[in-house]
Amino acid sequence: MLEIKTKLFSELTTQELYELLQLRSEVFVVEQDCIYQDIDGKDKIAIHVLGFKEGDLVAYTRIFKPGDYFDLASIGRVLVAKKHRQNSYGYQIMEASINAIKVYCNVNTIKISAQVYLKTFYNYLGFKEVGEEYLEDDIPHIAMIKN
Repeated sequence: MLEIKTKLFSELTTQELYELLQLRSEVFVVEQDCIYQDIDGKDKIAIHVLGFKEGDLVAYTRIFKPGDYFDLASIGRVLVAKKHRQNSYGYQIMEASINAIKVYCNVNTIKISAQVYLKTFYNYLGFKEVGEEYLEDDIPHIAMIKN
């Protein structure tokens, strides 16, 4: 099981901020070979959900209140470090994020912009596809909603 910490930007330690930015860069920029501006200014208004295993950050998401990113509450930057993906940490970090939205936002409806190859993963968590596929940073995505 992961040790989950949920924090506002102002509550992150310098070490936690460094680790989450390093892990996001490792997964989204290097591993997915996608050149884009990860540090987008939205971290300051996001709620950060960090998953630790034996003190190491291995899973992460950031969540937004309704209106801060989409019109609905949302979860983004979902990741698990490559060497830990066989441990079901993706489900754990997403379940913690869904619960955090209920606590911090007091809503149940969540919108995500999912990479298409992860549709089944998100379906299992209760998300349903809406609309057509689209390219985001040259990667096929689809909007998904959980009520």
